[in-house]
Amino acid sequence: MKVISILKPYRVQIAVALFLMLVELAVELLQPLLIARIIDNGIMKKDLGVVMVWGGVMIGLSLCAFAAGVSNSFYASHVSQNYGYNLRKELFTKIQAFSFENFNQFPATSLITRMTNDVTQMQNTVFMSLRVMLRAPLLIIGGLVMSFIIDARLAIFIAVAVPVLFVFLMWVMKKGGALFKSVQENLDRVNGVMRENLSGIRIIKAFLRSRHEVKRFTEANRKLKSNTAFALRLMESTNPILLLVMNIAILCVLWFGSVQVNTGGGKIGDLVAVINYSTRITSTFSIFSWIIMAFSRAKASGSRISDVLNTEVDLVAPVDSVITRPDFKGEIEFQGVSFHYPGTKKQVLKDISFKAEPGETVAVMGATGSGKSSLFQLIPRLYDVDEGKILLDGMDISRLKLEHLRNAIGLVPQEALLFTGTVKENITWGKENATEEEIKISAENSQIAETIASLPKQYETRIGQKGVNLSGGQKQRLSIARALVRKPKILLLDDSTSALDLKTEGKLLGALKHYPSTILIITQKIATAMEADKILLIENGMLLMEGKHEDLLLRSSLYQQIFQSQFGEESLKHAKGFE
Repeated sequence: MKVISILKPYRVQIAVALFLMLVELAVELLQPLLIARIIDNGIMKKDLGVVMVWGGVMIGLSLCAFAAGVSNSFYASHVSQNYGYNLRKELFTKIQAFSFENFNQFPATSLITRMTNDVTQMQNTVFMSLRVMLRAPLLIIGGLVMSFIIDARLAIFIAVAVPVLFVFLMWVMKKGGALFKSVQENLDRVNGVMRENLSGIRIIKAFLRSRHEVKRFTEANRKLKSNTAFALRLMESTNPILLLVMNIAILCVLWFGSVQVNTGGGKIGDLVAVINYSTRITSTFSIFSWIIMAFSRAKASGSRISDVLNTEVDLVAPVDSVITRPDFKGEIEFQGVSFHYPGTKKQVLKDISFKAEPGETVAVMGATGSGKSSLFQLIPRLYDVDEGKILLDGMDISRLKLEHLRNAIGLVPQEALLFTGTVKENITWGKENATEEEIKISAENSQIAETIASLPKQYETRIGQKGVNLSGGQKQRLSIARALVRKPKILLLDDSTSALDLKTEGKLLGALKHYPSTILIITQKIATAMEADKILLIENGMLLMEGKHEDLLLRSSLYQQIFQSQFGEESLKHAKGFE
């Protein structure tokens, strides 16, 4: 499993931890044998010297075991903490490489649970494995072997009980793994409801839906509680069964051992040693329910983490991809492009063909759901086309390295997303090594510079999560600044000026003309489309018509309807009359 291979760099530390654990174990297994010697050769013969010698040996060995235990804890902590760190890093790196299709396989809340709860479970299991879990079965096996060495006739009772209990524990572990996987899935659901609730708290309060949300959360929480309780009951029920079987074995050892001592066929010290090993095995079995629970949870968590790590990323550059980064000019061409979202059958784009020359501004218009945003998502290869090609400067984008392709693109999504941090950090998120001058120029051109100047600490002012302390228009302009600081060859504005007034938008579009970028802008505003070099009119995933504002106003009834809805019938007649 991939989750186990992450431990490879820590093989030396693991070996040291296991060696120290074996030292502890060896001392624990020797102690009953030494006690037997003290009883038979010292106490029974009233030889104080033997008691002192073997007692001193026991104290010395106990001190060694103490030092080994402390050192073992140190190494176990070192390995487990680094393992958790690396596992979270591997998961996060893998998720960053996911395509949108990959993301559809795992809900966001499930990924969060896997990176937190599941990783913590694996991390704790590694620690306890090096500290306790491996020691427990070895103590049982070692105690059984030592019992046979001392008195095989008495050890046979323990030998009968141990395999029976071992088979029982394997069944419990298998059953527990399935149960705890279900528990983790229920935890995903609880996190999902909680995440949705916190994200939509404003609309929930506005619509007075708090009671409904409480009911929804309570139901998900109830299922988590009941499934967890059922799994824990199974785990806890193992302990009484283990103790019952082992106590019966100990009673048999005591009964037949006393008979042997009374008939002269056995020694008291040997009987005490076998009983000592039996009680140690029993106490070890008593924590096996906890060990099995931990391993069952780890098995479920490991499987869930492996599902993510083993997911094949579908958006990759082929072997014959263009390796060297070309100096893009910004020419974009769609050739018969059709597309449908993974897991659906309906085509959202059908045989789209158009060309945008370097430096052109192309407006994309159409009704909601017509496929405009889907078209934009294909250009940076957030999805791959089903049919046709998308060319950048004559090169098929599927042959370009994703890094080179996306470095040439500035994307401003429909919903402005800002990150917790300063204004400056949000702008330089688009270009890490941006200079102070580049930051200010991008802010000025995106028409956000005046707003920043009015903030308490200007560019060092901290923005709340998702830009909660900014208006919709301010967030949009800051998102545009983040894209402009990249100086992209292709700028994609996905209805990202919707919250701007016409005056501010006009200034923004005027400033964008100074950028050597091919600009594609999704808009519902005729005033914005009029400033473009070309307009694409899309309906139901098909390109109905393309051309300048004047052409569409004369030839397209759909465009005329949009114009009339925004400027009125008289304006439409006047505009057509002038044309």
